[in-house]
Amino acid sequence: MRTRSVMALNPQGFHRVVYHEWGSADNDRVLVCVHGLARNSRDFDELARALARDYRVVCPDMPGRGESDWLAPGINYDIPRYMSDITTLLARLDVDQVDWIGTSMGGIIGTCLAALPDSPIRSLVLNDVGCFIGKAALQRISQYLGDHRFSSLAELEQYMRTTYTAYQGLSDRQWQHLVRYGHRTLAENQYGLHYDPRIAEQSREIEDQDIDLEPIWRQVNCPQMLIWGDQSDVLTPDTVTRMQQLRPDLHLYRIKGMTHAPSLMESEQINAIQQWLRDNRIKHQGAT
Repeated sequence: MRTRSVMALNPQGFHRVVYHEWGSADNDRVLVCVHGLARNSRDFDELARALARDYRVVCPDMPGRGESDWLAPGINYDIPRYMSDITTLLARLDVDQVDWIGTSMGGIIGTCLAALPDSPIRSLVLNDVGCFIGKAALQRISQYLGDHRFSSLAELEQYMRTTYTAYQGLSDRQWQHLVRYGHRTLAENQYGLHYDPRIAEQSREIEDQDIDLEPIWRQVNCPQMLIWGDQSDVLTPDTVTRMQQLRPDLHLYRIKGMTHAPSLMESEQINAIQQWLRDNRIKHQGAT
């Protein structure tokens, strides 16, 4: 794994976006993996290791998370900002096309980029996020975000285990990995979660309205895989059905009994993604 950073522009100056890179730097087939709202790039370590044989895998920390800079007061954490930062990152990588895996927020960013004319997104894997998100799910998410303080890493781990119910199939080693990269030290014997608490404040400002991405998603023309935890409140059965009606070629990977959002750390999930990417690559090569 290689760790680098790129300086991205904002209305008040610049902020640093850190990214981790796996696989050969000479591989012209690049896969970008973008995490969820309160997560970070290290969620993708196991997936990146598995896919690095086929790809140059790039996993950024979006601003305000992980090792990337927090945005200055007055600058919003929002999708246009993230799209701009990703564009800067792609310029640094010196690539014309990428495949994309996005969990929740990362899927929204990928969708918005893929919907644009001449988009660099070649294929899109959406992890438990679709063309519509109801306000009830947004309200639930905003309830667990915040400036939480913990007196020990064990207490923080218990919070994570309680909050991220979709991760219940992970091993103790995997939970320790999430804790290691998901915390920040505030003071002696005091720990916080590894994101800017202002993200929670801004999330609450939009929690009382649905997010309807269908007009944008309908503009996406690249091949897509939809990962669905069928007990998710973010990606509901109605939304999945609607997306299948609009895109009959959409590849659906349903995980029974899973809530929002699958970790992509379990071997079955990794294998499913790897197989779809390979199948799609072969199909694309055959078409050309």
